[in-house]
Amino acid sequence: MVALQRSPFLEAIQSHDPSSTAVVHSLSGRNFTYGSLLHDVAFAKEQLLQKTGKDENGIVGERIAFLVENGYDYVASNAIAVPLAPSFPASELRYILNHSEALALLSSSKFSSLAAEVTKEGLDRQPHSIPIEKRIHGATSDTPVELSGDSHHAEGGMMLYTSGTTARPKGVLLPTLTLSAQANSLLQAWEYSPRDHLLHILPLHHIHGTVNAMLAPLLAGSTIEFLFPFAVDRVWRRLAAPFMDDHQNNDDSKPKPQPITFLTAVPTVWARLLQSHPALPMDLLKASKEAIQRKHLRLNISGSAALPTPTKQAWSELSAGNTLLERFGMTEVGMALSCGLADIDRVDGSVGWPLPSVEARLVDPDTHEEILPGEDTSADGKERTGEIQLRGPTIFKAYWRNAEATRKEFTEDGWFRTGDIAVRKPVPGAGEGKSGDWAKGPAWFIHGRKSADIIKTGGEKVSALEVERELLGLAEVRECAVVGLVSEAWGQKVAAVVVLSGSGHTAGKGGKAWGAMDMRRALKDKLVAYKIPQDLKVVEEIPRNAMGKVNKKELVKLVFGDEGKIRRRSEAVAADRAALKREANGKK
Repeated sequence: MVALQRSPFLEAIQSHDPSSTAVVHSLSGRNFTYGSLLHDVAFAKEQLLQKTGKDENGIVGERIAFLVENGYDYVASNAIAVPLAPSFPASELRYILNHSEALALLSSSKFSSLAAEVTKEGLDRQPHSIPIEKRIHGATSDTPVELSGDSHHAEGGMMLYTSGTTARPKGVLLPTLTLSAQANSLLQAWEYSPRDHLLHILPLHHIHGTVNAMLAPLLAGSTIEFLFPFAVDRVWRRLAAPFMDDHQNNDDSKPKPQPITFLTAVPTVWARLLQSHPALPMDLLKASKEAIQRKHLRLNISGSAALPTPTKQAWSELSAGNTLLERFGMTEVGMALSCGLADIDRVDGSVGWPLPSVEARLVDPDTHEEILPGEDTSADGKERTGEIQLRGPTIFKAYWRNAEATRKEFTEDGWFRTGDIAVRKPVPGAGEGKSGDWAKGPAWFIHGRKSADIIKTGGEKVSALEVERELLGLAEVRECAVVGLVSEAWGQKVAAVVVLSGSGHTAGKGGKAWGAMDMRRALKDKLVAYKIPQDLKVVEEIPRNAMGKVNKKELVKLVFGDEGKIRRRSEAVAADRAALKREANGKK
């Protein structure tokens, strides 16, 4: 009999129908059952102990780094798993290995060269380099797997690294019980089930791909189909496959694909899917439109960055009303807020309500006083913005080997400071419990990161996300990022970095490229004057990380240069504003 440390996840896997499919590799068609999964986890554990020279007790709490493809081989023991991103440069991976003090680096043959490059120099602790052989078939052993110990004292977990959009990435320690709480919260809100077939297209070194798209479905007994590497045309072909008329002409050795019922992605992926769809062949176009209707794709989720309204509307039109669901989360807390399953609770621009088992409050960033429910509007009628603070079993325990950062991010009474600014406001028809008792009351709307998205200009606070949403609603703009620049007159001024759409390149005066004056004209009836960007920079591309996020501090340096140059540009902007004012007066 083989023994494994009992945990909520292994208990769930053991309870599922052993013949049901746990994991599918989309491109090869290889599939693995829940019955084989426990045995393969046990085998991986034995191999790890053997190759590191550790025993059961010695491996507990050790960090084990992974450099493998998304798929079935993504298994671990009661150590702390540290997933690495194969897309990262060797220097970044070396930083994580050094910082985590990993005992071992497990790598597949595909990434063996990268693993060798990472470990050849510059490490304070040389990890055991352990190659992983690709599993073609799941384990077929008749030997039962015993789960020992108490699941309430499960060891291990994961250590994920923050995106590093505001500072050097930090190791976020997520014990098994915290991950279990996060997954169970989503099971209650999003209603995963054994009938779900999830298409996994996300990186597994981020919380979105790990908890939402892997751990939660495993807990529910769903099927996870890994499509790796990601490509937009592959996603469309896989979605459409069950509905293609010519399937009988394909390889008969492969079973007919099941319809995808669950797809979660970042806004840039949804945008790319929409952009590529019109160019699909007619048979694929027809089948894909059928595939994404709600009767097949029961849940489509967008997260990790703000979802532009035009993207949300376009997807809804293409899918015959299958509205994208938005949510808010971060590495330290998993998912914290979410819109509900009911259409009325998928509020545009909102991230919904605190998820089951999550306590959330708003705290005034200036006075540090809690904004109580019912006090969301000031005496002069303005919305009161506050920092989102969270508490509960889904919240991480500590940053790895960084007691100062951990202390700084928690209040004295135990609430985690997210650094995200939001408002609450009632939405007619929404928040009435149609999606569950957790989705009640005023909806929450994110205004952005306190450190990067809240721009203080002339005594007013501007949400960069609000301005970005309006910009993305313009036909001339394909992508944008709104930032705050230093201003001698205003403290900060609003500026926009924009990637133009095809029409935007000739939408300016006289067929020129759309520019700053055009932007101000387009926004003057949509935003109050102090929110309209004073500066505009058109670029070919806005750098983003794997989850579609923009490091705005780095973007300002890259696009606008040093503060001295920024200040000198203010005079030119003031002249533009004066010209626009004269033009408006001339039309009266």
